[in-house]
Amino acid sequence: MKIGNLEIEVPIIQGGMAIRVSMSRLAGAVAREGGIGLIAGSAIGIDELKMEIKKAKEYLGEKAGVIGVNLMVAVSNFEEAVNASIDAGADLIVCGAGFSKGVFKIGKERNVPIFPIVSSVKAAKLSQRLGAAAIVVEGGNAGGHLGTDLDSWDIVKEIVEAVDIPVFGAGGVMEPADAKRMMDLGVAGVQMGTRFVATTECDVDEKFKEMYVNAKKGDVVQIQSCVGLPANAIISPFVERLHAGTQERPTTCNNCLKKCDHSFCVSKKLIEGHDGNYENGIYFAGKDVWKIKDIISVKEVFERFRPVFEGR
Repeated sequence: MKIGNLEIEVPIIQGGMAIRVSMSRLAGAVAREGGIGLIAGSAIGIDELKMEIKKAKEYLGEKAGVIGVNLMVAVSNFEEAVNASIDAGADLIVCGAGFSKGVFKIGKERNVPIFPIVSSVKAAKLSQRLGAAAIVVEGGNAGGHLGTDLDSWDIVKEIVEAVDIPVFGAGGVMEPADAKRMMDLGVAGVQMGTRFVATTECDVDEKFKEMYVNAKKGDVVQIQSCVGLPANAIISPFVERLHAGTQERPTTCNNCLKKCDHSFCVSKKLIEGHDGNYENGIYFAGKDVWKIKDIISVKEVFERFRPVFEGR
Protein backbone atom coordinates (compact mmCIF):
# COMPACT_ATOMS: atom_id res chain seq x y z
CA MET A 1 0.00 0.00 0.00
CA LYS A 2 1.24 3.49 -0.86
CA ILE A 3 -0.02 6.57 0.99
CA GLY A 4 1.68 9.80 0.05
CA ASN A 5 5.39 9.02 0.15
CA LEU A 6 4.92 6.01 2.43
CA GLU A 7 5.19 2.37 1.42
CA ILE A 8 3.21 0.26 3.90
CA GLU A 9 3.65 -3.50 3.73
CA VAL A 10 0.97 -4.47 6.30
CA PRO A 11 -1.86 -1.96 6.89
CA ILE A 12 -1.62 -1.98 10.67
CA ILE A 13 -0.96 1.20 12.64
CA GLN A 14 0.26 0.59 16.18
CA GLY A 15 -1.63 3.16 18.20
CA GLY A 16 0.35 5.90 19.91
CA MET A 17 -0.09 5.46 23.66
CA ALA A 18 1.21 7.92 26.22
CA ILE A 19 2.99 8.36 28.50
CA ARG A 20 5.97 6.22 27.49
CA VAL A 21 3.76 3.23 26.62
CA SER A 22 4.59 3.24 22.92
CA MET A 23 8.21 4.23 22.54
CA SER A 24 11.10 3.34 20.23
CA ARG A 25 11.31 -0.36 21.08
CA LEU A 26 7.66 -1.07 20.35
CA ALA A 27 7.40 1.27 17.36
CA GLY A 28 10.60 -0.09 15.86
CA ALA A 29 9.42 -3.69 16.24
CA VAL A 30 6.10 -2.89 14.51
CA ALA A 31 7.87 -1.09 11.66
CA ARG A 32 10.23 -4.05 11.19
CA GLU A 33 7.20 -6.29 10.64
CA GLY A 34 5.86 -3.97 7.93
CA GLY A 35 3.35 -1.93 9.93
CA ILE A 36 3.37 1.70 11.03
CA GLY A 37 5.08 2.10 14.39
CA LEU A 38 4.12 5.15 16.41
CA ILE A 39 5.95 6.83 19.25
CA ALA A 40 3.64 8.70 21.63
CA GLY A 41 5.16 12.15 21.83
CA SER A 42 2.76 13.82 24.26
CA ALA A 43 3.98 14.86 27.71
CA ILE A 44 7.61 13.89 27.16
CA GLY A 45 10.40 16.37 26.56
CA ILE A 46 11.32 17.41 23.03
CA ASP A 47 14.86 16.08 23.41
CA GLU A 48 13.56 12.72 24.62
CA LEU A 49 11.09 12.59 21.74
CA LYS A 50 13.84 13.22 19.19
CA MET A 51 16.03 10.56 20.79
CA GLU A 52 13.21 8.00 20.69
CA ILE A 53 12.65 8.63 16.97
CA LYS A 54 16.38 8.18 16.35
CA LYS A 55 16.44 4.95 18.39
CA ALA A 56 13.44 3.56 16.51
CA LYS A 57 15.13 4.28 13.18
CA GLU A 58 18.30 2.59 14.42
CA TYR A 59 16.25 -0.41 15.55
CA LEU A 60 15.12 -0.83 11.95
CA GLY A 61 18.69 -1.05 10.73
CA GLU A 62 18.80 -1.42 6.95
CA LYS A 63 15.22 -2.71 6.79
CA ALA A 64 12.67 -0.29 5.37
CA GLY A 65 9.92 0.68 7.79
CA VAL A 66 7.58 3.49 8.76
CA ILE A 67 8.08 5.33 12.06
CA GLY A 68 5.62 8.04 13.00
CA VAL A 69 4.71 10.12 16.03
CA ASN A 70 1.32 10.41 17.72
CA LEU A 71 0.64 13.75 19.39
CA MET A 72 -2.31 15.09 21.35
CA VAL A 73 -3.55 18.39 19.95
CA ALA A 74 -4.47 19.22 23.55
CA VAL A 75 -0.85 19.55 24.69
CA SER A 76 0.48 23.07 25.05
CA ASN A 77 3.55 22.51 22.83
CA PHE A 78 1.72 20.66 20.04
CA GLU A 79 3.11 22.49 16.98
CA GLU A 80 6.62 22.61 18.47
CA ALA A 81 6.47 18.85 18.97
CA VAL A 82 5.20 18.32 15.42
CA ASN A 83 8.12 20.24 13.94
CA ALA A 84 10.62 18.58 16.29
CA SER A 85 9.33 15.15 15.28
CA ILE A 86 9.77 15.96 11.60
CA ASP A 87 13.24 17.38 12.27
CA ALA A 88 14.16 14.07 13.90
CA GLY A 89 13.00 12.03 10.91
CA ALA A 90 9.40 11.02 11.69
CA ASP A 91 7.74 9.64 8.55
CA LEU A 92 4.24 10.83 9.49
CA ILE A 93 2.26 12.57 12.21
CA VAL A 94 -0.90 11.14 13.77
CA CYS A 95 -2.84 13.60 15.90
CA GLY A 96 -5.91 13.31 18.13
CA ALA A 97 -7.48 14.57 21.37
CA GLY A 98 -8.57 17.73 19.58
CA PHE A 99 -8.39 19.08 16.04
CA SER A 100 -5.73 21.31 14.53
CA LYS A 101 -5.95 23.06 11.17
CA GLY A 102 -2.40 24.33 11.48
CA VAL A 103 -0.85 20.86 11.44
CA PHE A 104 -1.96 20.32 7.84
CA LYS A 105 -0.06 23.44 6.78
CA ILE A 106 3.06 22.08 8.48
CA GLY A 107 2.61 18.73 6.79
CA LYS A 108 2.26 20.33 3.36
CA GLU A 109 5.22 22.64 3.81
CA ARG A 110 7.47 19.85 5.05
CA ASN A 111 6.13 17.06 2.83
CA VAL A 112 5.14 14.81 5.74
CA PRO A 113 1.78 12.98 5.73
CA ILE A 114 -0.74 13.95 8.41
CA PHE A 115 -3.17 11.32 9.74
CA PRO A 116 -5.76 12.96 12.03
CA ILE A 117 -7.85 10.82 14.37
CA VAL A 118 -11.53 11.63 13.83
CA SER A 119 -14.86 10.38 15.13
CA SER A 120 -17.39 12.05 12.83
CA VAL A 121 -18.18 12.51 9.14
CA LYS A 122 -17.85 16.27 9.57
CA ALA A 123 -14.29 16.02 10.93
CA ALA A 124 -13.37 13.43 8.30
CA LYS A 125 -14.53 15.64 5.41
CA LEU A 126 -12.77 18.67 6.87
CA SER A 127 -9.56 16.66 7.25
CA GLN A 128 -9.72 15.65 3.60
CA ARG A 129 -10.24 19.26 2.48
CA LEU A 130 -7.29 20.42 4.58
CA GLY A 131 -4.97 17.85 3.04
CA ALA A 132 -4.92 14.76 5.27
CA ALA A 133 -3.11 11.85 3.61
CA ALA A 134 -5.33 9.40 5.49
CA ILE A 135 -7.55 9.41 8.54
CA VAL A 136 -7.91 7.18 11.57
CA VAL A 137 -11.54 6.69 12.60
CA GLU A 138 -11.75 5.92 16.29
CA GLY A 139 -14.90 4.92 18.13
CA GLY A 140 -15.95 5.03 21.75
CA ASN A 141 -14.75 1.47 22.30
CA ALA A 142 -11.10 2.51 21.93
CA GLY A 143 -8.73 3.01 24.84
CA GLY A 144 -7.80 6.38 26.25
CA HIS A 145 -9.35 9.71 25.27
CA LEU A 146 -12.49 9.51 23.14
CA GLY A 147 -14.21 11.73 20.60
CA THR A 148 -17.53 9.85 20.56
CA ASP A 149 -19.63 7.39 22.52
CA LEU A 150 -20.45 5.43 19.36
CA ASP A 151 -18.54 2.20 18.77
CA SER A 152 -16.23 2.07 15.77
CA TRP A 153 -18.54 -0.38 14.06
CA ASP A 154 -21.27 2.28 14.07
CA ILE A 155 -19.24 5.07 12.47
CA VAL A 156 -16.50 3.57 10.28
CA LYS A 157 -18.61 2.53 7.29
CA GLU A 158 -20.37 5.91 7.18
CA ILE A 159 -17.03 7.75 7.13
CA VAL A 160 -15.48 5.37 4.56
CA GLU A 161 -18.34 6.23 2.20
CA ALA A 162 -17.99 9.98 2.87
CA VAL A 163 -14.31 10.50 1.96
CA ASP A 164 -11.92 9.64 -0.87
CA ILE A 165 -8.76 9.13 1.19
CA PRO A 166 -7.61 5.96 3.01
CA VAL A 167 -9.36 5.22 6.29
CA PHE A 168 -7.91 3.18 9.15
CA GLY A 169 -10.46 1.78 11.60
CA ALA A 170 -9.59 1.97 15.30
CA GLY A 171 -11.29 0.76 18.45
CA GLY A 172 -12.25 -2.83 19.14
CA VAL A 173 -9.57 -4.60 17.09
CA MET A 174 -8.13 -7.22 19.46
CA GLU A 175 -8.27 -10.42 17.39
CA PRO A 176 -7.89 -11.25 13.69
CA ALA A 177 -11.67 -11.67 13.45
CA ASP A 178 -12.06 -8.05 14.59
CA ALA A 179 -9.61 -6.89 11.91
CA LYS A 180 -11.54 -8.84 9.27
CA ARG A 181 -14.80 -7.28 10.46
CA MET A 182 -13.21 -3.85 10.16
CA MET A 183 -11.75 -4.54 6.72
CA ASP A 184 -15.15 -5.75 5.53
CA LEU A 185 -16.44 -2.23 6.25
CA GLY A 186 -14.15 -0.92 3.50
CA VAL A 187 -11.21 0.47 5.46
CA ALA A 188 -7.68 0.49 4.06
CA GLY A 189 -6.29 -0.86 7.33
CA VAL A 190 -6.64 -0.87 11.10
CA GLN A 191 -5.10 0.85 14.09
CA MET A 192 -4.50 -1.24 17.22
CA GLY A 193 -3.27 0.13 20.50
CA THR A 194 -4.49 -2.15 23.28
CA ARG A 195 -3.28 -5.37 21.61
CA PHE A 196 0.26 -3.98 21.42
CA VAL A 197 0.44 -3.16 25.14
CA ALA A 198 0.35 -6.91 25.84
CA THR A 199 3.58 -7.55 23.92
CA THR A 200 7.08 -8.25 25.10
CA GLU A 201 8.37 -5.12 23.34
CA CYS A 202 6.05 -2.72 25.16
CA ASP A 203 8.01 -1.01 27.92
CA VAL A 204 5.28 -0.76 30.58
CA ASP A 205 5.58 -2.54 33.91
CA GLU A 206 4.48 -6.19 33.97
CA LYS A 207 1.61 -5.20 36.32
CA PHE A 208 0.16 -3.09 33.49
CA LYS A 209 0.28 -6.04 31.09
CA GLU A 210 -1.18 -8.41 33.70
CA MET A 211 -4.17 -6.09 34.14
CA TYR A 212 -4.84 -6.49 30.43
CA VAL A 213 -4.66 -10.28 30.28
CA ASN A 214 -6.62 -10.65 33.54
CA ALA A 215 -9.36 -8.18 32.59
CA LYS A 216 -12.91 -9.47 32.35
CA LYS A 217 -15.75 -8.19 30.21
CA GLY A 218 -17.07 -4.99 31.78
CA ASP A 219 -13.83 -4.10 33.58
CA VAL A 220 -13.30 -1.04 31.35
CA VAL A 221 -15.29 2.03 32.38
CA GLN A 222 -15.48 5.60 31.20
CA ILE A 223 -13.94 8.41 33.22
CA GLN A 224 -13.92 12.15 32.66
CA SER A 225 -10.34 13.22 31.96
CA CYS A 226 -8.94 16.56 33.06
CA VAL A 227 -8.30 17.17 29.35
CA GLY A 228 -12.05 17.74 28.96
CA LEU A 229 -12.72 14.48 27.14
CA PRO A 230 -14.12 11.13 28.30
CA ALA A 231 -11.66 8.24 28.40
CA ASN A 232 -11.78 4.47 28.76
CA ALA A 233 -9.77 2.91 31.59
CA ILE A 234 -9.63 -0.38 33.49
CA ILE A 235 -11.26 -0.23 36.92
CA SER A 236 -8.57 0.44 39.52
CA PRO A 237 -8.34 2.07 42.97
CA PHE A 238 -7.70 5.47 41.34
CA VAL A 239 -10.70 5.12 39.01
CA GLU A 240 -12.90 4.11 41.95
CA ARG A 241 -11.78 7.17 43.92
CA LEU A 242 -12.39 9.40 40.90
CA HIS A 243 -15.94 8.09 40.48
CA ALA A 244 -16.59 8.43 44.21
CA GLY A 245 -15.31 12.02 44.25
CA THR A 246 -12.68 11.21 46.87
CA GLN A 247 -9.59 11.65 44.67
CA GLU A 248 -7.48 14.57 45.88
CA ARG A 249 -6.87 17.38 43.42
CA PRO A 250 -3.25 18.17 42.48
CA THR A 251 -1.50 21.01 44.30
CA THR A 252 1.00 21.79 41.53
CA CYS A 253 0.75 22.07 37.73
CA ASN A 254 3.34 22.22 34.94
CA ASN A 255 0.84 23.53 32.34
CA CYS A 256 1.39 20.63 29.95
CA LEU A 257 -2.15 21.00 28.53
CA LYS A 258 -3.81 23.89 26.70
CA LYS A 259 -6.89 23.36 28.88
CA CYS A 260 -7.16 21.38 32.11
CA ASP A 261 -9.86 21.23 34.76
CA HIS A 262 -7.27 20.22 37.38
CA SER A 263 -9.46 17.42 38.75
CA PHE A 264 -6.34 15.27 38.56
CA CYS A 265 -3.06 15.23 36.63
CA VAL A 266 -3.52 12.81 33.73
CA SER A 267 0.20 12.93 32.91
CA LYS A 268 1.19 11.91 36.44
CA LYS A 269 -1.45 9.19 36.63
CA LEU A 270 -0.42 7.72 33.27
CA ILE A 271 3.22 7.62 34.39
CA GLU A 272 2.22 5.90 37.62
CA GLY A 273 0.25 3.37 35.59
CA HIS A 274 3.23 2.83 33.29
CA ASP A 275 5.39 2.14 36.34
CA GLY A 276 2.94 -0.40 37.80
CA ASN A 277 1.64 1.74 40.68
CA TYR A 278 -1.68 -0.09 41.03
CA GLU A 279 -3.14 2.17 43.73
CA ASN A 280 -2.54 5.48 41.95
CA GLY A 281 -2.13 4.82 38.24
CA ILE A 282 -4.49 5.01 35.26
CA TYR A 283 -4.62 2.02 32.93
CA PHE A 284 -6.20 3.15 29.67
CA ALA A 285 -7.56 0.27 27.58
CA GLY A 286 -10.09 -0.52 24.87
CA LYS A 287 -13.45 -1.89 26.02
CA ASP A 288 -12.69 -5.29 24.52
CA VAL A 289 -9.35 -5.76 26.31
CA TRP A 290 -10.90 -8.86 27.93
CA LYS A 291 -10.33 -10.69 24.62
CA ILE A 292 -6.55 -10.52 25.14
CA LYS A 293 -5.33 -13.58 27.02
CA ASP A 294 -1.60 -13.65 26.36
CA ILE A 295 1.55 -11.53 26.24
CA ILE A 296 3.31 -12.23 22.95
CA SER A 297 5.94 -10.67 20.73
CA VAL A 298 5.15 -8.10 18.06
CA LYS A 299 6.25 -10.67 15.50
CA GLU A 300 3.60 -13.09 16.81
CA VAL A 301 0.94 -10.38 16.62
CA PHE A 302 1.74 -9.89 12.95
CA GLU A 303 1.81 -13.63 12.31
CA ARG A 304 -1.74 -13.84 13.66
CA PHE A 305 -3.08 -10.79 11.82
CA ARG A 306 -1.19 -10.85 8.53
CA PRO A 307 -3.51 -13.42 6.84
CA VAL A 308 -6.44 -11.00 7.24
CA PHE A 309 -4.83 -8.57 4.82
CA GLU A 310 -3.44 -10.99 2.26
CA GLY A 311 -5.14 -10.80 -1.13
CA ARG A 312 -7.04 -7.61 -0.33
